Amino acid sequence: MSFKVHPDFNNARISIESELSSRKPAHVIQSLQNILSPNKNGKLPQDHSLDEQVAASAQRLNNFRPETASYATEVVEELLRFADQAGTSDMHLQPVANGIDVRFRDNGLLQPLATVVDGSKVSIVTRLKVLSNLLTYQNDVPQEGRIAVPGEAAEVRVSTFPTLHGERAVLRFFGQGSRLQKLADLGHTEQVLGHINDTLAETSGAILVTGPAGSGKSTTLYASLRQLVQASGGCRSLLSIEDPIEVPIPGVAQSQVNAAAGFDLHTGLRSLLRQDPEVIVIGEIRDRLTAEIAIQACLTGQLMLTTFHADSAATAISRLLDMGIEPYLLRSGLLGIVSQRLLRALCECSKPSDDPSQFCGLPIGNCRVAVGCDLCHQTGYQGRLLASEFLSLRDSESVDQLLSTRDSRQIYRWAVERGMTSLWERATDMVRQGLTSPSEVRRVLGMTMRI
Repeated sequence: MSFKVHPDFNNARISIESELSSRKPAHVIQSLQNILSPNKNGKLPQDHSLDEQVAASAQRLNNFRPETASYATEVVEELLRFADQAGTSDMHLQPVANGIDVRFRDNGLLQPLATVVDGSKVSIVTRLKVLSNLLTYQNDVPQEGRIAVPGEAAEVRVSTFPTLHGERAVLRFFGQGSRLQKLADLGHTEQVLGHINDTLAETSGAILVTGPAGSGKSTTLYASLRQLVQASGGCRSLLSIEDPIEVPIPGVAQSQVNAAAGFDLHTGLRSLLRQDPEVIVIGEIRDRLTAEIAIQACLTGQLMLTTFHADSAATAISRLLDMGIEPYLLRSGLLGIVSQRLLRALCECSKPSDDPSQFCGLPIGNCRVAVGCDLCHQTGYQGRLLASEFLSLRDSESVDQLLSTRDSRQIYRWAVERGMTSLWERATDMVRQGLTSPSEVRRVLGMTMRI
């Protein structure tokens, strides 16, 4: 088993690869296979707490000798082992003056792991770049790559970014089953799920899934796409253009953007429209041109699914209008907008409270608050919950009124008056049910959505 080397890499890279290959990445591959296993439950072994795993991993990292040629390989392997044990979804390597600060994401929050010394011979980030087929001799521009697991539909996505003290790297772990859930199992309410299913049954128009980074947008997008594939029985032409492709979906012709080769979202989307598509998936709308092409495609008879960064469904409309998208395009092409967040779920160690100071401004009379135990690693939370809202734009007369304003607050009120259960209301219901805490709602949503 080996990783392919990009054909354009120069002699400097070949030299580095030769130096690093003194240890075959068998342990790396094994760690990746463990991390990305479809049966992975994201929990630590019962006989080890997260604190113990952090302490043990930090100790091993400190025991490695930076002056050795194998140092970078050893550090990378240890980081992958820890990710395997902790069930983390992301790992951040932040360069600082005295080394690299390593942090991992646990239930949506970044936690410190260790500060490691960067190797004198081969840097840790360089080792990651070799494994993910990135240009090791370029450290002044952002790069994105992947570490694929041989024989598995799973991978680690690697992103590097130049900073003052060196290249920063972020690892995101994708498993075979992590994005292949059914739409009905994600946690949407019956109201939201009904709206999504109704819009997916349409033959033209656009569906936007919005939210900040890490809110589960891609998971909802891929689940919707899989539902379309199953419903079509292979009788519909489904195509996607993504940057990057996060999960392979059988039955969908997926294409990945390659900016270096001149294959960007704009050119790719224009060419894709000549491929006789019936359903088009765009990984993310990032600019006005992509938005215009996407919405216009809907008007020619295609169903469009895409993601968009926005705080809420109302804000998404306001942002699109501010980007210069004509109101008539939105009125004619946009079917609906899903907006969602992920909230940490309270552990069973939580306790009831009727102290108003702990309500964080929510209209409730009592709640449960986080405590902390060994089971939840003293955080008070275990797992995450989905809160979502759906703004429908299928009422043409009301939509004309809606698009007359760019004020997201007015759009929000308009939607709530017509039956939309807002993110804020859904999250408050979760607090009333004892599923999460007021402080968690405040952390994730703030107070901006409460009108």
